[in-house]
Amino acid sequence: MSPDTAHTCLHCGLPSPPPAADAAGPFCCNGCAAAYSLIHANGLDRFYALCNPGDACTPRAAGSRTFDEFDDPAFMTRHTHAFSGGHNRAELLLAGIHCGACVWLLERLPRVVPGLISSRVSLHRATITLVWDGTRTTLSRIARTLDSLGYPPAPLRTRPAAIAAANRKDLIHLGVAGACAGNAMLYAVCLYAGIFEGIEDENAALFRWLSLVVTAVSLAWPGRVFFANAIAAIRTRTPHLDLPITLALVAGVIWSVVSTLRGQGEVYFDSLSVLVFALLAGRYLQRRRQQAGASAVELLFSLTSPSARRLNEEGGVTTVPADALAAGDLLEVRAGDSFPADGEITRGDSTADLSLLSGESRPVRVGPGETVFAGATNLGSSLVVRVTKAGDDTRVASLMRLVEDAAQRRAPIVQMADRLSGAFVIGMLSLGVLTFAAYSYFAPHLALERAVALLIVTCPCALGLATPLTLVVALGRAARQGILVKGGDAMEKLSRPGDLFLDKTGTITYGSPRVLDWRGDESLRTRVAALELHAAHPIAAALRDGLEHEARPLPVADVRHTVGSGIAGLVEGHAIVIGSPEFIFGSVADADPALVAAAADWASRGCTPVAISQDGRLAAVVSLGDRVRPDAAQAIAQLRAMGFRPRIVSGDHPGVVAAVAAQVGIEPEHARGGLLPEDKLAIVTEAARHGPVVFVGDGVNDAAALAAAPVGIAVHSGAEAALAAADIYISRPGLAPLVSLARGSRDAISTIKQNLYLSFVYNIVAIVGTVGGFVTPLLAALIMPLSSITVLTVALRSRAFAAPRGRPQAEPRPAPANSTEAPAWA
Repeated sequence: MSPDTAHTCLHCGLPSPPPAADAAGPFCCNGCAAAYSLIHANGLDRFYALCNPGDACTPRAAGSRTFDEFDDPAFMTRHTHAFSGGHNRAELLLAGIHCGACVWLLERLPRVVPGLISSRVSLHRATITLVWDGTRTTLSRIARTLDSLGYPPAPLRTRPAAIAAANRKDLIHLGVAGACAGNAMLYAVCLYAGIFEGIEDENAALFRWLSLVVTAVSLAWPGRVFFANAIAAIRTRTPHLDLPITLALVAGVIWSVVSTLRGQGEVYFDSLSVLVFALLAGRYLQRRRQQAGASAVELLFSLTSPSARRLNEEGGVTTVPADALAAGDLLEVRAGDSFPADGEITRGDSTADLSLLSGESRPVRVGPGETVFAGATNLGSSLVVRVTKAGDDTRVASLMRLVEDAAQRRAPIVQMADRLSGAFVIGMLSLGVLTFAAYSYFAPHLALERAVALLIVTCPCALGLATPLTLVVALGRAARQGILVKGGDAMEKLSRPGDLFLDKTGTITYGSPRVLDWRGDESLRTRVAALELHAAHPIAAALRDGLEHEARPLPVADVRHTVGSGIAGLVEGHAIVIGSPEFIFGSVADADPALVAAAADWASRGCTPVAISQDGRLAAVVSLGDRVRPDAAQAIAQLRAMGFRPRIVSGDHPGVVAAVAAQVGIEPEHARGGLLPEDKLAIVTEAARHGPVVFVGDGVNDAAALAAAPVGIAVHSGAEAALAAADIYISRPGLAPLVSLARGSRDAISTIKQNLYLSFVYNIVAIVGTVGGFVTPLLAALIMPLSSITVLTVALRSRAFAAPRGRPQAEPRPAPANSTEAPAWA
């Protein structure tokens, strides 16, 4: 690498200012200067010679991390392996690796770091394997050196590494099988040409023996997976689709070897080699598709911070891995950081993005005493958080664990497909034997060929593969849309419409107090909003949210709180008091009768009235209550059109429940209020005896009904007990996701049934064609994987939970206080 030293950086080759008269260079930044100095001081200047001229192969500038968390015992336990003599080994993921020059430099890292024994780099995986003497150096020092060279390291998680290793192994097998198949086909072309043009016996024998050799390699190395699976199926007495494949391979090999030894008869080495390659190719594509479909749930884990800034007793900050956190630890969470654990804020005020778990698209104000969850992002200022749950105990981890555990539950349709697959395999084996016997009597020279072709072409791929794959793809797509389904059985049950029980509070309505109405002096809105910024009560939060359009920075002084009554203060020089009607009415000289009557009327309807006085005079009253979600009526109408029978079961006042039912289009006789949790449980249990039942709720009082219902759905911001009891968790607000869930479940089950029909028709046609002599083993080897790919393509192109075009719309925000939208009690 020979950059123009007058204009380019000696390290990275980017444009740079000219160096000072007494300084080396030029360098575009201090990071490049430090990296160049380190490389030059250790005699590694050949690195620049290995870089191709004009290529940006040199690493980026170094950062400022200390990587102290790499020395934490929890990190060492999870990501390193200790040997005798104090030696350790670790594999890290590196950013910035571009070419062979990078590999050359990194593998000479032991020259730079005393105590580092070896350094091995995988260019295609962008990883480095380190072995070091723990008595002479530390992993954090090695990491800082890597970072100073411009290759910032990160821990390599076990699962991606294992997946990459498995994929690499599959590709090697596929490559070997492809090479063997290609050579076997070339030898077969020579033999086929000899049929028409003539060929010497010696040459024919040579090509047969060469075909035998490459086929033996294909069967003994990449093809051994079929034999291993078949032996396992026999030992466990479980019919498996690899049984007919293995029988076809064995029969074909025996026939071809005997023909080669005798020097006469047909050989099928080319068909067998191509069959192995085609099967492995189809399975590799299917496995990669499964990995892509299943990764959506795992992506939620990657949103949580892998490290944390822990405060010690002296007030210092230490960076530690998130795995090392424990309840009671104090953390510093800076603006832009994600919370590494669940905890309670002890100091600081900020805003946070809680959309990962709550589905709330707007930033939420957080302050001392409030709870934050791992995965949420701190958007405002620095916070001090006391850890309440860490690692696998966090809310996001518990949700993912529930999803992963319950995802192992096999849906009834999957169990049925497995049973049919076993019966299908036994039937095909029997039919293969009958075909061989029949042709042995009428056309002995075709008996083995027809039996082999039949066993190859009749594969229950849709029964054994496409059914679970469809569910995996649907679960992954649903997770991307904020719908976490714990198992395919819930999706299958949801595809059959029945009674749909909806809790009111938090499900049909917002579940939190909102400004419903304002009576009195409109000019007080800005002053009320300014004063309530100094209060943390839920009523204060409701007033702030309802009046945020009128909020302006106003001078506020002499703020006083009266526990259980209200708040008072001077706003722009005016004495403002906000509180309960009893507190305000008793402190003003003259109360407007109309305002007093309005407050009493609201109280009788189940709402919360709030009174406001200014300079000793009753100036306004505000109604707070729960508001029906804007999408509730439309969603319920769509669910009704799909065959569901919506009902409301709520613990709220029956009058309020009836009013909400009227707004969303549910008949009065199907809306019940004043229910205890035991009442909800009894209603759901009784209904489940007569047909499909779905229960949707969010609170602890819904947990029993959620667990008892055949399908329990917990909506966003639900209580932990509700989330644990439910089969499905919806993290997006509103009832619109419930419609998407019902449609997606119906489409997924429809796709499975479509694949079952497709498999049935394909096998009938294949059997007739093979027995009739139209399908040869080679054609069967080509048709079989193509049919598998076709079935899998149908599963992957399913409409189930397909992403809508354009950006998904968030739930409309509640209307302001002067809106014409009807409140929940209207």
